[in-house]
Amino acid sequence: MAVMFTGHSLFLAFLMLALSTVEESTSNYSDWVAFAENMDQYEEQKMEAFRTSEKMKKSVIHPSLYFNADEIPVLRQKSRMSHLHLFRTIRSAVSVMLSNPSYYLPPPKHTDFAAKWNEIYGNNLPPLALYCLLCPEDKAAFDFVVEYMDRMAGYKDWLVESAPGDEVPLGHSLTGFATAFDFLYASLDDGRRQKYFTKIWTISEELYEYSKVRSWGKQLLHNHQATNMLALLIGALVTDGATESQANTWKHAVVDVMEKTLFLLNHIVDGSLDEGVAYGSYTAKSITQYIYLAQRHFGINNLGNNWLKMHFWFYYATLLPGFQRTVGIADSNYNWFYGPESQLVFLDKFVLKNGMGNWLAQQIRKHRPKDGPMVPSTAQRWSTLHTEYLWYDPGLTPRPPPDYGNPKMHIFPNWGVVTYGAGLPNTQTNTFVSFKSGKLGGRAVYDIVHFQPYSWIDGWRSFNPGHEHPDQNSFTFAPNGQVFVSEALYGPKLSHLNNVLVFAPSPTSQCNQPFEGQLGECTQWLKWTGDEVGDAGGEIVTASQLDDMMFVSGEAASAYSSAMKLKSVYRSLLLLNPQTLLVVDHIEKEEDSPINSISAFFHNLDIDFKYVPYKFMDKYNGAMMDVWDAHYKMFWLDHRGNSPVARIQEAEQAAEFKKRWTQFVNVTFATKSTTARIAYLFYGPYVNISSCRFIEDARSGFQMALNVNNTETIFSVATDYLNLRTRFSYLGFGGYAKVITQGKVTRFGLGTEIVENQALATRTVFPFGFKVNIIVGLVLGISLAILAFQWRFYISFSKLLRWILILVITLWFVELVDVWTSCTQPICAKWSSDLTSTKHSAEKEQGRPVSMPDVVITSLPSSGAEILKQLFFNSSDFVYIRIPTGYLDIPETEFELDSFVDACEWKVSDVQSGRFRLLQGWLQSLVKDTKLHLQNIHLHDTSRNNKLIPHSGASKDKKRRPRKKESIVEQRNRLRGSLDKDAEYIKELRRHLAFYPNARPVLSLSSGSWTLKLPFFQEIIGPSLRALYVVRDPRAWIYSMLYKSQPSLYSLRKVPQHLAMLFKAEGRKDKCSLNSGYAFEYEPLREKLTDSNSKAVSVMSHLWVANTAAALRINGDLLPANYLLLKFEDIVGFPQKTAETISTFLGIPLSPASLNQILFATSTNLFYLPYEGEVSSASIQAWQHNMPREEISQIEDICSTLMNRLGYPKFTDLNAAGQQ
Repeated sequence: MAVMFTGHSLFLAFLMLALSTVEESTSNYSDWVAFAENMDQYEEQKMEAFRTSEKMKKSVIHPSLYFNADEIPVLRQKSRMSHLHLFRTIRSAVSVMLSNPSYYLPPPKHTDFAAKWNEIYGNNLPPLALYCLLCPEDKAAFDFVVEYMDRMAGYKDWLVESAPGDEVPLGHSLTGFATAFDFLYASLDDGRRQKYFTKIWTISEELYEYSKVRSWGKQLLHNHQATNMLALLIGALVTDGATESQANTWKHAVVDVMEKTLFLLNHIVDGSLDEGVAYGSYTAKSITQYIYLAQRHFGINNLGNNWLKMHFWFYYATLLPGFQRTVGIADSNYNWFYGPESQLVFLDKFVLKNGMGNWLAQQIRKHRPKDGPMVPSTAQRWSTLHTEYLWYDPGLTPRPPPDYGNPKMHIFPNWGVVTYGAGLPNTQTNTFVSFKSGKLGGRAVYDIVHFQPYSWIDGWRSFNPGHEHPDQNSFTFAPNGQVFVSEALYGPKLSHLNNVLVFAPSPTSQCNQPFEGQLGECTQWLKWTGDEVGDAGGEIVTASQLDDMMFVSGEAASAYSSAMKLKSVYRSLLLLNPQTLLVVDHIEKEEDSPINSISAFFHNLDIDFKYVPYKFMDKYNGAMMDVWDAHYKMFWLDHRGNSPVARIQEAEQAAEFKKRWTQFVNVTFATKSTTARIAYLFYGPYVNISSCRFIEDARSGFQMALNVNNTETIFSVATDYLNLRTRFSYLGFGGYAKVITQGKVTRFGLGTEIVENQALATRTVFPFGFKVNIIVGLVLGISLAILAFQWRFYISFSKLLRWILILVITLWFVELVDVWTSCTQPICAKWSSDLTSTKHSAEKEQGRPVSMPDVVITSLPSSGAEILKQLFFNSSDFVYIRIPTGYLDIPETEFELDSFVDACEWKVSDVQSGRFRLLQGWLQSLVKDTKLHLQNIHLHDTSRNNKLIPHSGASKDKKRRPRKKESIVEQRNRLRGSLDKDAEYIKELRRHLAFYPNARPVLSLSSGSWTLKLPFFQEIIGPSLRALYVVRDPRAWIYSMLYKSQPSLYSLRKVPQHLAMLFKAEGRKDKCSLNSGYAFEYEPLREKLTDSNSKAVSVMSHLWVANTAAALRINGDLLPANYLLLKFEDIVGFPQKTAETISTFLGIPLSPASLNQILFATSTNLFYLPYEGEVSSASIQAWQHNMPREEISQIEDICSTLMNRLGYPKFTDLNAAGQQ
């Protein structure tokens, strides 16, 4: 589903905690409430653990940071057995240091130490000290480390003169020095102990003071803050025994910042870090060490953090084939700055516990390059060996992820990155593709900044995305594992270094005039505080893989200055086979846009392989890269067939502490119209391209024809991607692109189908335009022949004209018949319509529904169906509508609908017989013309009317609900607030439909009565109905109703009163009877209610069985295309798989934005449902631990048959449940 770009995104119902005891918010968007101060509660819990640990603290005896003295013999034993491979790596590193002391020892003079970036000295100390601990007999190594530390202790400070405002080198030095001091304490003499201790205390105090005034003390999720805070923590832990009061102050400061960091990380559902893989490994190094130390010393457990659970994929899904190189998004080198073996074994031991972390660490170490630009720097290559050794768990057998060996697409919905073919061996068939189009700072940070849910976040001043690049809609391509198009890695923030479009002339260009790229460019760091930059970002619209093909697209217009007046910068990537990538840019601008030139760049950093000019079929200009006689080629064209000559150039750019060369191809297209479409085709040496052209250039989209390896392929893309109706009309389904080739139609996001009458095979040999020319020529030829005949035989002129007129009419009739049979419309505007007609007819032959979906969600109350809102709100394809609300309620009919549940089933015959006409009309109006229906709702103006009358649509249950006695003023204020809220909800729905008039309604019906009435809906709505019926484990449902909240939902919803009225017809309107519309499954419940001794658990069990069994029977007659049964446990436990199932059912691909929303709601423990509270896999199983065992058994006895049918196993023994 397409994403709306009005700013609302991730934050879901962020969070409905404040609303968990009242009616659900009426907002169609994320329900932003004052959740900010819940962080105070979160932090208080963490600080309470910290204070408890401080009270129980004993005097520090070293070593204590990562292990105690009694663990040293075990560590030494491991060095000869399970950890031998790691010990050999550490020993090799120490040997290298000892062999070149002039390089690895800190210089004798402080001026030399401070004259350069000196993190190497702090980084190399921990593995050196650990080696000395494991091998106490190696005196040479011990003497070396003592000399090492003596020199560092003698310096007046550990700063770098050329970077006086940057304390990161100091942080590295403090971390390494204090860690080595802890490891070697027992081997040091008293003099050195005191000397080193004093130095650690002095530097720690200095760093703490810096944290108060430097930006890194306030900027969260940044590598500087994590590095320096870890250093301060280690300094505090090491000096704790003698400076308890001061050390506690330092520890408190660190815990405060780092717990906020982890709280924010928990919002990032994909495990990524916006600074990219290289700097991400840097930050993660410190975060994993903090998590370990905080749990060991303070009892603070962050191992359940969702970001940690997903962080493995940040390393695995960004690896190019061969395990040596990573995607270079943001400031990067070729792979990682720190680790990532240490981070991976940490994740495996404490979080994953499945061997995948050990496996990936093993592969990375095995394939580490020995030379060249991908070799780790001497300052960083050994810095995490000590933690890798300490955390490695040999009991976790290394094993690859599931489906390893097959190229897979991976989506990072928060980061805005898609990769394909990651984590594979470097073989000829393994190809890598990446695409980036995301929000500044990542989606979670972007939304936190813009929606301000937390009072302690000060906008962008609380973050620092300076290492990000202007790279929205950037991509890379490595066919056969050979990098063809790459990033430019660490360097100045220039758009043209990132494979994105730049435009000219721009009135706001700040560099490279007259061209301008994306916002924030032109300096060493991204200018995230500049005008418009904080609102900049791209969006991945869709990403789908089918077999070896992948389609991904992104929108980046908001990443450019508004002065350019760009409406759309939409880039589509089609990976047609492992060696062929088609990239198409659709650019749309305002009529008064100053832009008349579009310039594209494609980079390659491998200086040995240079781009050279190349021309495809002597028609289209291009470039070629010769790699040992294997030719990798590219060419380009626009929708008019233009293909300008490119500029192929080498350039030098500043990198980390050096220069880096890149070569690039730059092609510039002129554009005069408001719309331009430009295609670039990249292919490898084993692909034969014989043709490539645009065959349709429509307002709604485009079509291209390619002949690849003698196979004709038609590629269709809808560029009006925010309009669902347009996508259905142009493509025949609700997706964004499709490919027709070899008798198959591949609809990205849905699947592939065989087409009997393949469009290309049946394509008319002579297109319609050619036929017209032939017919006109034939008319003229015959006319000339007749004239000649008349001249020869002297036929009268009037008779000749009559014959000519008859001939022309006859030929016109033949032409009209041909037009009618070859066009999809009465009058053809495009000669290629014969192809379109064939494709649409093929779709009809396949029997695919082409109607847009109208979604209805039903369930028993408190079954968790409200969580599906996260799939539909904030989408251009849907408008999520809750019923009932103040202005949207079921109209009164001859039947009084119960707001909780009833036993009446409505059938197709009820519609045909004319029952419930008012309800039928209301439903048709709401579904078929939602926008008009909402516009016709009269909203009360509470600001003008002192006399407030409840809206006539308010539910009767609400009217009957008794309330405490209120004064007239209180009643007015309460009613005014309720009406204001309801009115605002209607206004939000109207605004949404004003932006997206073709958005389809999603009706979320809160009453359980509707579960038995879906056939009635089907008859009214028609084949477009898509009904989602949500069921829940009866034990969890009853636990939620009886125990989850205080007072219980059972009492709040007055369930006993509802059930008492369920079977009473007296005084009620036309209640269904045993012989008319009554669901017989309710009979056991009716009998149970007659028993005055019935307990709530038994009654609710019978209710669940009655409603669920009846719903399954009644809805079983609906077609699979119209009805989908969902389990709440699947939505929470397998959110991505379930969301994809729902999207396939609806016929609309799942967007990364919607995926991010449902992952946030189900995985972070930060999302709350009304009455339910926190949503997580653990919370929905709380009944296993908190519900009386006898009640569980009672529920299972009553519900067992239906539970088995739905796949809910018995857990009568809670111990067995724990094992499950």
